[in-house]
Amino acid sequence: MRRALVLTALVSLLAIAGTAVAASAFDGAKSATARFHDLDQAQDAGYTVRVADAAGIECIAQPGEGAMGIHMLNPGLLSPTIEADQPELLVYEPRNDGTLKLVALEYLVFVADWEGASPPALFGREFDLVPAGNRYGLPPFYALHAWIWKPNPSGILHAWNPRVDCGGS
Repeated sequence: MRRALVLTALVSLLAIAGTAVAASAFDGAKSATARFHDLDQAQDAGYTVRVADAAGIECIAQPGEGAMGIHMLNPGLLSPTIEADQPELLVYEPRNDGTLKLVALEYLVFVADWEGASPPALFGREFDLVPAGNRYGLPPFYALHAWIWKPNPSGILHAWNPRVDCGGS
C-alpha cells in the first residue's frame, strides 16, 4: 500500500514538473506578444491584414470543434523561417462590445516555401498541414496555433478552441 502511494506521488510530481516545463516553453512568445493585447500596437507592428476565408467570413469557427477567432496577419513575417517570438498571425476573439481580445498566436508557412524534409515543428509539435482546396483559397500551408492567452481544453496547441465564441460574426 505504501509503495503504491509513493509511486502515485512520484507520478504526480513528474506530471506537474512536465507541465511547468511545457508552460515555460511559451515564455518568450508570451513576452514578445503581450503588447498586442492592444490592437493598435499590433497594427503598428505590421499585423494589418484581417484574414477572411473565401466566403468572406472573418471569425473562423468549426461546428462541433470550436472556433479560432479573427486572424490578423503580418505579411512581413511570411517566410520559410519559424520563430516562436514572431508569429505570422495573431488571433483575436470578438467581444460583445465590438472590441477584440488576443487569445492565440498562429505560426504559418506555405508548403512551397518550407525547406525542411518534414513539416515544421515548434514547442515540440509538428505543424498541421492545411491542403490545397482549403476554405481560404490558399495554396497548401502548415499552421500551428498556440493558445497562450486563453485556455483551450482541447490542448494549448490544438487548432480549435471550444471556449472561443464568434458570436455570429
